[in-house]
Amino acid sequence: MKARGLADVAEKFTLGYVGSALTGHEPKAGMLVIPYLRPAGGPHAVATIRFRCIADDCVRDEDGNYFAPTRKEDHSSHKKWYGKYWGLPGDIPRMFNTRALLTNSPFIVVTEGEYDAMAWESVGSPAIAYQGTTSWRDYFIPPLLGFGTVFIIADGDEPGTKAAEKLAALLPNAKVIVLGDGHDSNSYLHEYGAAALRERIGLL
Repeated sequence: MKARGLADVAEKFTLGYVGSALTGHEPKAGMLVIPYLRPAGGPHAVATIRFRCIADDCVRDEDGNYFAPTRKEDHSSHKKWYGKYWGLPGDIPRMFNTRALLTNSPFIVVTEGEYDAMAWESVGSPAIAYQGTTSWRDYFIPPLLGFGTVFIIADGDEPGTKAAEKLAALLPNAKVIVLGDGHDSNSYLHEYGAAALRERIGLL
């Protein structure tokens, strides 16, 4: 998280690490834990969790430097078993950081991927994320209709732009923000800084 420039929000999102796995969950040992927190909190504050591969062989180069956020990680060694992410058995697609839906804000940012939502939250913008282009569901739409503007962040490539435009067609209050140059929100923050990221949606 420090390498991604997100260390300051890691505690806010109560990120964890699987140091030792329970029986039946051994493959998840050594993974990052990303909780999906319920807005109301309380004793049942976690709706679900996702696991994220952070194995050195996948996220660092031969010199020990992290690939992300400016270079793509290499998870090819385990893709036949699972991708970068691993959910709980039988879980359904969910929005990440639904607490942002309750903020007193005229706008909200929508990203593809949890790290990118964390990047926007780190610069003071409410943000939610969906888990990938195939995970968007119609039941995500109603909570977004109460905002004046929904900024849909497009990763800076053709698939990212197409996915953002497809999503924007479902929301009458949507504006697509294309980051360009192959950037996602996290890499843009890393390269240009918080002020530049905020400026992309007109925040001073």
